[in-house]
Amino acid sequence: MLRRDFLARVTAVGASAGLGGGGNAFAYTPKKHRAPSPPPKQDRIAISTWSLRNYFRATRASNFNLPGPMLVLLDFPEMIVDRYNVHHLEVCASHFPSTEQAYLRELKYTLTHTRSTIVNLIVDIPECGREGTFSDPDHDERKAAVDAVKPWVDIAHTLGVKSVRVSPGKVDPENLAPAAESYRAVAIYALTKGVHVNVENMSDFGSERPEELVKLLRLVGEARVAALPDFGNFPDEPTRERGLKLLFGYTQTLCHAKGLEFDANGAETAYDFPHAMEIARQANFRGVYSIEFEGPGDPYAGIQKTLDELLKYL
Repeated sequence: MLRRDFLARVTAVGASAGLGGGGNAFAYTPKKHRAPSPPPKQDRIAISTWSLRNYFRATRASNFNLPGPMLVLLDFPEMIVDRYNVHHLEVCASHFPSTEQAYLRELKYTLTHTRSTIVNLIVDIPECGREGTFSDPDHDERKAAVDAVKPWVDIAHTLGVKSVRVSPGKVDPENLAPAAESYRAVAIYALTKGVHVNVENMSDFGSERPEELVKLLRLVGEARVAALPDFGNFPDEPTRERGLKLLFGYTQTLCHAKGLEFDANGAETAYDFPHAMEIARQANFRGVYSIEFEGPGDPYAGIQKTLDELLKYL
């Protein structure tokens, strides 16, 4: 074993121990081989750590009872490459056990070793949650929230990540100015780091009325922020069609290919997946489809079913 590989193992064990785990907390034992390059279709696909959120200690639901060892982020890239032959990842901020430079160097080495890239960081911090202060009417609250986001832009820059997803928190749709001011501040900072800022259509903003999200993007400045369309985050098919057609006009780096429910033949049944893919194709979308599995049952199998659907329609 290479000395640096050994140090990576030691760092990972220490991180897992700090989260309450031990040396057996790894979900996967890396093979430490040089990973092959992905096939062309897989190069348009990413897998989000959110799909396996219940195997990360920070986001495990209290009622989750499926078997399987816990995951640590340092092992995630190689597990995804070996299991799914996918080399692009989307990573939640909450799944970083550390943001120290030493840890980031080890993660960057792991990405290089597996020929993997992180295409987007999901900045799921309290300031950008549903009750967060990123869009607060109070200027000082907003500034504190913006200051909390900026270190994640720095981390994206360090790891070579193209974009960060920042949620607006609690938004007043009648007054988008506070949210626009916060996004503008983050976007200007991110521009100096070569990082894009994405806004997703979430259940509490931009999904039932996607026009409001477009209005926010225009207020901030379309060159500064972009839409991150999520296939599954719409209440019905007419809104999904209208919303995806709108949002793909403002998309730069990626969208979310949501996995929810599948029939016996492996087809998505919760929404019209082929039609969502067709809308992306007609919009000339050339970015990455990031898999977010949120359905019942085994998430590893759910990721595979979502991946199979993507490969079918790409």
